Amino acid sequence: MARSSTSTNRKVVGLGFLPDEARHGFLIDVPKGISSSNMICITEHRGNDLDSLGARASQPPQPNDPALRVVIDRARWQALAPAFWDEANRRLRANGLPVAKFVKVPAKPVPVHPSLGKELCILCWAVEDAPPDDIPNALHNWEALAPEERWWLYTMTVATTGQAMQKGIGWRKALRAALADNPFVKGEGLSPKARRELLGHSQLSLSL
Repeated sequence: MARSSTSTNRKVVGLGFLPDEARHGFLIDVPKGISSSNMICITEHRGNDLDSLGARASQPPQPNDPALRVVIDRARWQALAPAFWDEANRRLRANGLPVAKFVKVPAKPVPVHPSLGKELCILCWAVEDAPPDDIPNALHNWEALAPEERWWLYTMTVATTGQAMQKGIGWRKALRAALADNPFVKGEGLSPKARRELLGHSQLSLSL
């Protein structure tokens, strides 16, 4: 999304979601209450589904719903969500779009820009079955990735194991190994900028 002096005039809801322009988006649904047994759901939407994006459905999505990407417990969600929100707001601010405050229990589901939604799924998939102590490590490794790398990982994962219940197999298993199980050592490895140059110019032009 290119920077523009008119960015602030565009309607934005949730976390960078542009309802008048979007053809794709994600929705974070955090149940009311504070019970640790409550599960946070992240769904992906396209086309006509976007018309009511942000409204809480009368019934939660079924486990086999093809739109359901993530089901994660509240403890893990609260351990990763603030860091994700900080990263998302930094990118929104850089693109001239309004930021969104992180709320533990929002009054209604939160629409999310598609690029950010993909990156959030990658992070959630990496820790959905990982021990809570591994979450800081996963966050460090996720933050070290360039956005283009996160988008590529999402594309590869969603093609085969993108439904919420397809845990612990294929690319979902690989994500946990790469992000949660892989030790993070600050200063080692290539920077995101250097890896982006090795990858070449991405076909994805969104700076978000």
